[in-house]
Amino acid sequence: MVHVGLSLMIEESFRLAALPLLERGVVDALEYSFEIGWGRVPVPDWADALLDHYAEAGRLWGHGVTMSPLSVEAPHQPQWLRRVRAECARRSYVAVSEHFGFMVAGSLDGGAPLPPPPGPGTVRTGVAALRRLAEATGTAVGLENLALALSPRDVAAQGPLLGQLLDEAPGYLVLDLHNLYCQAVNYGVDAHALLSTYPLHQVRCIHLSGGSWSARLDGASGAKGFRRDTHDDDVPSEVHSLLRHALPLCHDVEVVVLERLGPTLDDPGSGARLREDFMRIRQAVQEVATDG
Repeated sequence: MVHVGLSLMIEESFRLAALPLLERGVVDALEYSFEIGWGRVPVPDWADALLDHYAEAGRLWGHGVTMSPLSVEAPHQPQWLRRVRAECARRSYVAVSEHFGFMVAGSLDGGAPLPPPPGPGTVRTGVAALRRLAEATGTAVGLENLALALSPRDVAAQGPLLGQLLDEAPGYLVLDLHNLYCQAVNYGVDAHALLSTYPLHQVRCIHLSGGSWSARLDGASGAKGFRRDTHDDDVPSEVHSLLRHALPLCHDVEVVVLERLGPTLDDPGSGARLREDFMRIRQAVQEVATDG
């Protein structure tokens, strides 16, 4: 059975948007990014209670944002791993994932994961990082594919590189379909063909989200711009369609997670659309399961 879940945010706007889904009992699982609980704003009681409830039910998934697992020099990692170890000792997580790529190089911090070059050094660095993460969490560990690519070579290389890295670690793939859509539209490649380059047999979790467009820096014309995975809008119809295409190909997927940042849900209309996106995802999962 494939569960359908939400990425937990701690803003009141998220609580109000998600509450009707939670009251109906249709949110099978939660995913939680640890760094949310490390911020200056305390985690509200209602969010703590939800985390405890889903952990006790065996349906809480962990997700990191700032580990930077493909960094050769990441002086913050030991402290980061200690905090994740403490969180996993406090609650039971099904598995824990991070983002493929690196954002830290010594004292430099790019603020978002960047694609590493393919090669044995990248694989060694990633395998070592995933093993450290597994030791700290006591769970299975995974990596999420990136939205950002700096060249067509990055686009073509990411799926095979992830497959090699996750084979050796070992680990699982968090297949973010909006991230894949970003690469497809930014570089003019077919999304279905790009999907086929990924190790779909390693997928345990699928992410869906929305994003925004930025002005292109390469001067290309005739396009909306550069697609970014900003989690601040509805899921595009193309990504919903991609989910229906991907689900039958990912035989070991366990959970599909809808992501959206809490501060982007301040108006009632956005909350209603979040619920519409969630139920559309849930319907797709149910229909694909029935057809299978």
